[in-house]
Amino acid sequence: MLEKYDLIILGAGITGLSVAREAIQTNSDCKILVIEKERKIGMHGSGRNSGVLHSGIYYPTDTLKAKFCAEGSVLMSIYCKENNLPILRCGKVILPTKIEDESQIDVLHERGTRNGASVKIISQEELNEIEPEAKTFSGRALYSPNTSVVDPHAILNQVKFDLERSGVTILFNERVILADPDASTVETNKKNSFKYGHLINCTGQYSDVVSKIFNVGRQYTLLPFKGLYYGLSKFSNIKLNGLIYPVPDLNVPFLGIHSVKLVDGNVYFGPTAIPAFGREHYKGFKGINIKDATSISYHLLRQYISNKQGFKSYTHQEMHRFLKKEFLKSMQSLIPRLSSSDLVESQKVGIRAQLLDTKRNELVMDFVVERVNNTTHVLNAVSPAFTSAFSFAKYILNK
Repeated sequence: MLEKYDLIILGAGITGLSVAREAIQTNSDCKILVIEKERKIGMHGSGRNSGVLHSGIYYPTDTLKAKFCAEGSVLMSIYCKENNLPILRCGKVILPTKIEDESQIDVLHERGTRNGASVKIISQEELNEIEPEAKTFSGRALYSPNTSVVDPHAILNQVKFDLERSGVTILFNERVILADPDASTVETNKKNSFKYGHLINCTGQYSDVVSKIFNVGRQYTLLPFKGLYYGLSKFSNIKLNGLIYPVPDLNVPFLGIHSVKLVDGNVYFGPTAIPAFGREHYKGFKGINIKDATSISYHLLRQYISNKQGFKSYTHQEMHRFLKKEFLKSMQSLIPRLSSSDLVESQKVGIRAQLLDTKRNELVMDFVVERVNNTTHVLNAVSPAFTSAFSFAKYILNK
């Protein structure tokens, strides 16, 4: 018998779980099914991110990221407090590292203020009080006192617990492989079929693949970028109080390598944004398949040759950082006393699933949500998607 659900959500990452949470809070009688391809939650983007609750500083005011980031951070902080989940209210400084960055400090300050973030421009003397190890190129820096760090897995597990307690069904080790949009039905790899009143695709690194099953988002493909980290040695005498970021290149959707202090006090440096050759290409050759690698290589080469958004120079910069010496040099522009012995190899690695518009040949900077009939597809939900999740979920449901 074909089982029917009012709402079927594909993907149990933070976006999918947050949509289910918002739906059940809006209508407690809503019959909801979440389908997740992995054996448990948090194995990919949602569980591998830094845990930073961003304040909404970087994003132009007319974007979805700007609209949802600051509110999402507040909602996530409240959720952590209500459920006794760890949260580190450590603050963040953003530092210019070259002369071109000086004007960007004012741009970021204006954006952050408009987006509802608490930000202020500080001097080197004030920076010394906040982060004694940090150095600003120009004598000015941007300070975000309310930036916090959470434990992504703790939040994911708590939301999952809340949903299952509310009657939401979550299926693991299962994924949709066929769909009949006219009949509003889907079939999974386990030959299970379901009928939906509405379906929402929140499959993250596979959102473009899944959307095409429904004949949606044909112009988009996802390019995976690998984020590698070094850890701060336990023998280091470098002490960091919060987060230290460079002024980013606002032409590309990456924030540059920076310091991250986790809720357990451990400090990491990263991530890189090195092109990967598979959506789950975390280490070695595992996670690479010929079809994906060929497609990814083609689109990367096309981006490189066209040099849209300064992609060529950005690629050169990131590939150099694959070497520890170059990675260290980038971090020393923020923390001059950092030495090679302070950096230790880390197993921490993530994949950023970055959307590419193949018609315009451009990396997409903002969230992308498309609705066709009774299906909605979250095609681009990269950083600050974790921060924005509770706020973003309202928009996805309304759309």
